[in-house]
Amino acid sequence: MAEEAAAPNSPFQEINREEDAGAAFVLESKGKWYHAGFHLTTAIVGPTILTLPYAFRGLGWWVGFLCLTAMGVVTFYSYYLMSLVLDHCEKAGRRHIRFRELAADVLGSGWMFYFVIFIQTAINTGISIGAILLAGECLQIMYSNLFPNGALKLYHFIAMVTVIMILLSQFPSFHSLRHINLGSLVLSLAYTFIVVAACINAGASKNAPPRDYSLESSASSRVFSAFTSISIIASIYGNGILPEIQATLAPPAAGKMVKGLIMCYAVIFLTFYSAAVSGYWVFGNKSNSNILNSLMPDEGPPLAPVWLVGPAIVFVLLQLFAIGLVYSQVAYEIMERKSADVSKGIFSKRNLIPRIILRSLYVIVCGFFAAMLPFFGDISAVVGAIGFIPLDFVLPMLLYNITHKPKKSSLAYWVNNSIIIVFTCVGILGAFSSIRKLVQDAKEFKLFSSDVVD
Repeated sequence: MAEEAAAPNSPFQEINREEDAGAAFVLESKGKWYHAGFHLTTAIVGPTILTLPYAFRGLGWWVGFLCLTAMGVVTFYSYYLMSLVLDHCEKAGRRHIRFRELAADVLGSGWMFYFVIFIQTAINTGISIGAILLAGECLQIMYSNLFPNGALKLYHFIAMVTVIMILLSQFPSFHSLRHINLGSLVLSLAYTFIVVAACINAGASKNAPPRDYSLESSASSRVFSAFTSISIIASIYGNGILPEIQATLAPPAAGKMVKGLIMCYAVIFLTFYSAAVSGYWVFGNKSNSNILNSLMPDEGPPLAPVWLVGPAIVFVLLQLFAIGLVYSQVAYEIMERKSADVSKGIFSKRNLIPRIILRSLYVIVCGFFAAMLPFFGDISAVVGAIGFIPLDFVLPMLLYNITHKPKKSSLAYWVNNSIIIVFTCVGILGAFSSIRKLVQDAKEFKLFSSDVVD
């Protein structure tokens, strides 16, 4: 890593934190290691795990297990390396609180700063859209069971969710979400175990669907489906905001992030495998992009008791608000850095009014696209391929190799480069197959449809 100070006009030069409203307000550094664990778990363990049976249907049992496990090992290793890079920079007197500044500083390239901004924007916006869309779908599921002939459509519920998200978006800082994200962790465990119980009940009932685990008949379709599924799994494991999460830790942050990672991956182990196995076991290649829809189909009797699935839907709905908040923090930090005056105070009229306006507009735009393009499974795949794979599977290894300079004969050097090469290829192929499916679905369904597309 270049130890010299960045050039005065460099977009990634070290900013005086006392004059940086984004750092002072949104990324304030007051948290404990377990707070980082709460943030990480909310960023990774979300309702997207309910798409795992859908991802398995494009891979089958053994390849699905292999990909789920490999992605888990690689992402834990990747996040561990990223924490080492951040610790290395902090010990050298250059604590980075933004992914884009870290990447630009270590790689010594101004264009990398804007590349990471673009990728993070794609991730944050994609997940914000997906969170609002899935929350609207949860409300629609509850409504359709209470009022089977009701007149409200999906976009009505998306509008309701958007209004709630506008109110919640006014939490001023990432650190202020720590209690919400603890609740999010508990909710993820609760609804996962409920869904597992519901799937077991569905599989044992007399109305259990016929089990078919065969893949698509066409070889080309199997390949495209496989890479789409891999992209979905990548997006489920990804977060793309680890430096921003580590920024919430009170200095010195060295070593604290590893404890948060261990907490997060303990929850991952409990939730990911149980949801994937139980859902795919029951529904096989008929798995929906939201397993709750498979349990509560539009036609035919429900495959699980409403009293059991109902709480799970409520828990998913509540956690989606936390996820939307977490992934909006980078966008809010950028807004605050440009619009706020750090000398006026976080709740001063000068800063409060722009915050309310800008954050509300951001949420409204995300809600509009969620209502217009209800492609939840496809959105997950595209975000995974274009966003998470570069940030979570490629850049951390590259940054580690540059900062720590492992010997070319070392195992770490070859493992890191192998991961970079493999996942660069997977990302390119996954992006192509995911966008292809998104385009196909866009041709078949109307804008502002009342059904979420698989």
